[in-house]
Parts: sequence; C-alpha cells; structure tokens
Amino acid sequence: MTSAKTPDVEPTVRLTVAQATVRFLANQYVERDGERGKFFAGCFGIFGHGNVAGVGQALLQDEVEAAEADAAPLLRYVLGRNEQAMVHTAAAYARHKNRLQAWAVTASIGPGSTNMLTGAALATINRLPVLLLPSDTFATRASAPVLQQLEQPYDGEMTVNDAFKPLSRFFDRVWRPEQLPSALLGAMRVLTDPVETGAATIALPQDVQAEAFDWPESLFAERTWHIARPLPEPSVVARAVDVIRSAKRPLMVAGGGVVYSGATDALAAFAERTGVPVAETQAGKGSLPYDHPQAVGAIGSTGSTAANALATEADVVIGIGTRYSDFTTASRTAFNGPDVRFVNINVASFDSVKQGGLSVVADARETLEALSASLSGHAVEANYRTRATELVREWDDTVSSVYRVTDDGTALNQNQVIGLTNTLSDPRDVVVCAAGSMPGDLHKLWRTRDAKGYHVEYGYSCMGYEVAGGIGVRMADPSRDVFVMVGDGSYLMMATELVTAVQEGIKVIVVLVQNHGFASIGSLSESLGSQRFGTAYRYRTADGRLDGPKLPIDLAANAASLGAEVIRVTTGAEFADAVKVAKGNDHTTVIHVETDPMISAPDSQSWWDVPVSEVSTLSSTREAYETYAEWKKIQRPLINPSDR
Repeated sequence: MTSAKTPDVEPTVRLTVAQATVRFLANQYVERDGERGKFFAGCFGIFGHGNVAGVGQALLQDEVEAAEADAAPLLRYVLGRNEQAMVHTAAAYARHKNRLQAWAVTASIGPGSTNMLTGAALATINRLPVLLLPSDTFATRASAPVLQQLEQPYDGEMTVNDAFKPLSRFFDRVWRPEQLPSALLGAMRVLTDPVETGAATIALPQDVQAEAFDWPESLFAERTWHIARPLPEPSVVARAVDVIRSAKRPLMVAGGGVVYSGATDALAAFAERTGVPVAETQAGKGSLPYDHPQAVGAIGSTGSTAANALATEADVVIGIGTRYSDFTTASRTAFNGPDVRFVNINVASFDSVKQGGLSVVADARETLEALSASLSGHAVEANYRTRATELVREWDDTVSSVYRVTDDGTALNQNQVIGLTNTLSDPRDVVVCAAGSMPGDLHKLWRTRDAKGYHVEYGYSCMGYEVAGGIGVRMADPSRDVFVMVGDGSYLMMATELVTAVQEGIKVIVVLVQNHGFASIGSLSESLGSQRFGTAYRYRTADGRLDGPKLPIDLAANAASLGAEVIRVTTGAEFADAVKVAKGNDHTTVIHVETDPMISAPDSQSWWDVPVSEVSTLSSTREAYETYAEWKKIQRPLINPSDR
C-alpha cells in the first residue's frame, strides 16, 4: 500500500490581524490599459480604545520599521479630525484618481465608527471606492457589555456596525483571524470593480485586531487587480447606430462615467464627427471644455437654458455614463418630445435600463469609439447645429452678464463670486463644492476648462464635504490649486478639517461665502410657499420666532483660530487681490466674503419635484401648489410606447 505524499507546508509569518491587514493592503495593485500602480495610498484614522492597540499599533509599527530602514511606510497614516470627514477626503481622492487609487479609513468602536456612516453613504451613492475599517465590540464577549456597545435583547451579535450594511457595497465582520483573508479579498473585488464599487466595510472587533495568527506568506504577495473595459456587443452597437441615424434632434448626456473611463477624447471626437450636442450632468461636467463647439452646458434642474431647450426638443437622447438622477432629468420633465427614444450606454446594467430605451452595457470609451466607426459620414443637419450654437451663445451671454462686477459699493453676490473665482483661477485648477445653493449655481455658471477641473459632490450633496473633499483632491494631485467653495451653512458642519490641512501642509484655497443662513433651502422654501422659514441665522424674538437680528457670527475669526491664513474681502478688486495672494501661498488660505442671498442665479427654465402642501391656510403655499400641479402634468412616465 502506497502512502499519500505529504503536501509541502507553506511558510508562515506570525502577525496580529491588524498587522496582517496593513501588510495585505500595502501589496494590492491595479492595472488598466497596461498602467499599473498601488491601489491604497494610505490610511486615515482616529484612534480610540477600539483600535489603538490594533490598527493603530500596526500603523505605528509600520512607520517605525520604515524609519529604521530609511524607507517609506508600507501604508501612509494621516490623522483626521472627524471620522465622517476622513471618509469624505478618501472619496474625493478616489474620484480625482478616476477610482484607480483609494484610501482605507479606521475608527474606534461605537460613535467613532458610526460617525463614518454618512461618509459610507456618500461613497456608495457616488460609486467611489473607500475601504472602511470600523472597530467592533469584543468577539469573545469576555467583558460585555463594553463601553459604547449597543445591546439588543433580541440579537446577541448585533452591533452598531450593522448599520453599515445598507450603506456599503460589501460588508463583512472578522470574528476570527481565519476569516480575514476572505474578507480582504472580497472587499478588493468590490473596490476595483467599476460596476460594484463604493464603500467596502470590514468590521474588526477590538480583541480580534490584536490577536496573533500564523499567516501564509502568500497572503502578502503583490496582487494586481485588472480594471476591465467591457466591450459593447456588435449587434447592440448596430441597433444603437440605427437609432442615432434616424434622429433629427439627438442630444448626448455625458455623466461621470465618461470621466472615470478616460473617455473625454473619444467623446470629443464623436461629437465633432457627428455634430451631436453634448450636455453634462454634475458628475460629467468637464467631459468637454465649456467652449467646445458641441458643448451645450449643464442639463436638468440646475442646467443651462441651452441644454434644457435641446432636451425638450430631442427625439433621441444618448445617455453615457449617467445614472439619470432627478436633477439630470428635471424630475422626468426634461425629455418630453412625443417620440423621444433613449440609447443608454453604461458599464452598469442597473443604470443602463433607466428611462427605458436601448441598453448598451459596456465601457464608455470603447462604446464611443465603436459608434464613431459605425457612424462614419453621418452628421446632424446644419440647421440643428446652428440652433444649438445660437442657444449656447445666448446662455454664454447670460453667464457673462451675471459674472460682471461693478464695484459700486454694494455687496458681492454669489454669481459674481463664482465668476471671479472662475476667471482668476488657472485652467487646471479644481473647484470643489457639495451642498447648498452653490452646487447648482456652479453647475450652471462655471466654465470648465479641464476634465478634472470640476469636482462637485452632488450624488449625496453632503453638507460638510467641501473642506475635507478639497484636501482629498489636493492630495491626489498637488500640481493643481484647489478652490473650495463653501457657504456658511456647510462650513459650520465640518470646518475642523482645516486643522488637518494645516497639520499635513496641504494647501487649499477656501472661498467662504457668508450669507447668514441656508441660501439654497431659503430659496427653495420661498418657491414652495414656506417663506424661508427656519433658514436664517437670527436671534429668537419675543414672540418666539427666529426672525430677529442676525447672529454675530464671525467665521473668518473661526477659520483663523483653526490655523488658516484668512483674508477678508468686500469688493471685486479685494477678491482679485486675495486670490493672487492665496495662489502664491504654500499653505491653506481662506477668503471670506459676505454676499446678498436674495440674488439668485439665472433661471434654468426647468423644475425639481419637491412636493408642496396640498392644502394650506397660507396663500403663498396655495399659489405654490398650483405651480407644482402644472409641472406634474408633464412629468414623463418611466417608459413611453415609443421606447420599445
């Protein structure tokens, strides 16, 4: 009888779970189009009792060992000031890197970890890769209930980290060391998949983080994850070509997928050959330079009158890399031609079926190149091209008029501040924003000159993202100046990340617009008949209402107290001088300006579906409801008969 051969025993290395995690992450690479690079740039973290002896110790050990060897750490560590903000910074970094590089983020148990929930939602909604490592309560339960542990009598293993499950594209919890490899590989699969990517969460119990295990050395070998470009099926391309050739008034809607795919050159070539006008979503703004002959500007609720007029008339809409949010479709009122058809090009089938129409599940760049080849010699009619050009010229004149600064002693308004920033910044500089009235105004008015020059987070429109996001963009590309445009409402949510910028020597230019309240919701409230209720920063009066004098808030002094250089301005000339100083600085500068919140951006001649009270004793609300009911009449159903 022959005995079985004993298998070779793989060498092992004894590390804690946290040390193994750091070493694994440091050896993950991605490759697209033959270009290979490290996937993780580093790890943001705030330490508490849940991770100080685990991931914290592992990062320290990595740093000390690297210094002794006169080398760079395997995983760079950056200290943040707020767990939510750290995730925002990581998300912004990943977006600017076209999702080809990411950060890990670690936090302590309980409030530290759940502070990351908002950031997780933002990353997932915007399809941005971020690895979250929230600490968890004891796996052994030896000391239960521990500090900050949630106890539910109906579920003994539930912790606050279960709240990450609906907000993450991947979730796992490592109860035992043996589970770590599968959790890490599962997270990497999602993080590097353009369709699946978002927040990937691996919950690490605080005792397990510090537990040692003999790991196979192969776990820490360099691993390269290929970022694929799915090709469109020839038969589907042929059908799409037939639809496009039949169009008299086609319109292309470019979303964020165009930029992530690196398809901007392919888009420009397609537009130039066919003459099809190109409108842009928030995430897709910059897909074409603003002055490209086929660029018609922003579309939808915050769009240009040019793009929205063409959308209303379009008989074929070619959506590429867009998820068709309610702002893009103006709550399904933007595309209302009686026979309008859709061709939806998206790497994600989930998005490609939106609006009905023909679904082309493929990479944006590959599909554009295939369509260009198949549409050789085809172009829109000259009169349609002329109409698009005239509409764009009219909108450009409107933008120029609201950019104009007279310096007649009146306070600057937000349109002028945007215009000054846009004009005084360099073409490669980046504008960053997320919430309030500013994102909508930027979408309409900002003249984007570079594909990565516009960074507005509008998937979640998260207040507080701006400063943290600006830090992420600057870290991703230090060769560009980053202009963070933020209103006082959003600034007050998370101004503390200015400290992180100062600590790390990361230069951002913050344009802090103070209008003493929530300008965006104030304007929306007024349009809905709610009279700007609860949107101004004012004292409470004797009758109990918040409509007294303005609060004595000095945000410039606040920013200075956090370590930033602050320049107060009131006129256009002062603003221009401040930008020159800020661009010449090598550190973070805040330009503080007060504006008149009652002056709005030009009307998009579009709509956003925000319900209005159907009955009310207020005449303002009743009038607003009548307007709302009129818009509801033209709201488009999901699928028209012509979509078949």
